[in-house]
Amino acid sequence: MLAVYIEKAMASAVVEKTAEGEYVASIPGISGPWASGKTRKEAKEELRSVFQEWLVLALREDEELPDLDGVSLNFGGKRWQKQPLAAR
Repeated sequence: MLAVYIEKAMASAVVEKTAEGEYVASIPGISGPWASGKTRKEAKEELRSVFQEWLVLALREDEELPDLDGVSLNFGGKRWQKQPLAAR
């Protein structure tokens, strides 16, 4: 499910060229992760890495995440709370 979510995010990524000639990549609807590079490809590759790290932290903090093209990682909160084996 994580891989699908990441692929959906990257499919919607936007790369823009700055006035200085650098490229900046971001994912519409997701504030936080962005990346830059000397080429479009470099910016998008860096964005994938940054987004993956951001996603791990967001999941760890049990943050509400936007649905991406029908894919949701929201499971009603306390996803990562440890529970005794008998409760699973």
